[in-house]
Amino acid sequence: MLLTAPDPPLAAAPPRPERRPRLLFLVTEDWYFCSHRLPVARMARDAGFEVAVATRVRDHGAAIRAEGFRLHPLGWRRRGDGVRGAARAVAEIAALYRRERPALLHHVALKPVLFGGLAARLACRGAAGPAQIAAVTGLGAGLMPQTALGRIVGPALGRAVAWAIGSGRVIVQNAEDGAALARLGVAPARIALIRGSGVDTAHFAALPEPPEPPVRIALVARMLRSKGVPDAAAAVRRLRAQGLAVELLLAGPIDPDNRDSLDRRELEALAAEPGIAWLAPVADVRQVWAHAAVAVLPSTYGEGVPKALLEAAACARPIVATDMPGCRDAVRDGETGLLVPPGDVAALAEALIALVRDPARRHAMGRAGRALAEREFGDAAVAEATVALYRQVLAEREAAR
Repeated sequence: MLLTAPDPPLAAAPPRPERRPRLLFLVTEDWYFCSHRLPVARMARDAGFEVAVATRVRDHGAAIRAEGFRLHPLGWRRRGDGVRGAARAVAEIAALYRRERPALLHHVALKPVLFGGLAARLACRGAAGPAQIAAVTGLGAGLMPQTALGRIVGPALGRAVAWAIGSGRVIVQNAEDGAALARLGVAPARIALIRGSGVDTAHFAALPEPPEPPVRIALVARMLRSKGVPDAAAAVRRLRAQGLAVELLLAGPIDPDNRDSLDRRELEALAAEPGIAWLAPVADVRQVWAHAAVAVLPSTYGEGVPKALLEAAACARPIVATDMPGCRDAVRDGETGLLVPPGDVAALAEALIALVRDPARRHAMGRAGRALAEREFGDAAVAEATVALYRQVLAEREAAR
């Protein structure tokens, strides 16, 4: 017989809030993070990651903070400050890693891969350290065996990259870069192919054909010699010498941190020529494609997958580019554009002539490029693949513990 009331059941303890995994991007410049990594960071945030960004802050700090990301300004530059400057940068990054204790590091491009990998080794040892992803966004001249610089410093730089990556995972944007890294000692099983940074195909919608004449050809990039700015100008001079009504639009900034950059005097001299205009940086590149009928990028070194070409394709513009890694991933030769040998101004001019003289072919290639951008290069698909890799490397980290 029950004589007393039973004790009330113990209230269940409220669940402890689960700590969100902290993801820290290491990127050289704030503008690059906003232009190339923002969709991935947004999707990671929405998937439950706490996102932080370590970068040199110039004009985009407020935009990064407005996304709810923690921002850590760094004092480094893409162009080196010598051995002492490099040591200061590595020490600054290592101190940040010790202080923030991220679960996952995403190092973007070669300098962050090298400096961030060294800083992580200094700051975090053993299984307690963060998982790491190294995004190689193009090998550059230093790791390309077909360049003189690559033949001289490539093997040593390759070993340094492999050491910096360590047991982390590597994202490459084209298969050729993955094969090159494997030859340099990175385990193929640790290499993931995610093709490019993606393009917002809703924002960069197909545009109507611009009025002509003249037929405008646009090069959208930083104003670097290796992006083919001098070659594009030389090719357009040939077209105009043949009486074709064409103009070249150069849309992009000078890059003072890059020894390969043209300076203001050189660009103003080009812009003084008939049929060439330098627009400097353009806030909304759709305005360029509203006026230009053909995209050109005669790059003389390998790219990851050039975002400027994806934007041009999404706007339904045919492309003439060099037959180099990355460029040939963004262009289907004969279908969405034409590929020419690097450094061959005559071949570049002939490819441009073929499109200038054939509006129907231009339009067909533009439509095919738009379809390719939608099918293979949407930024949502790139972000989803990257966040899936984040979860995979975190699971591997927990299993290793």
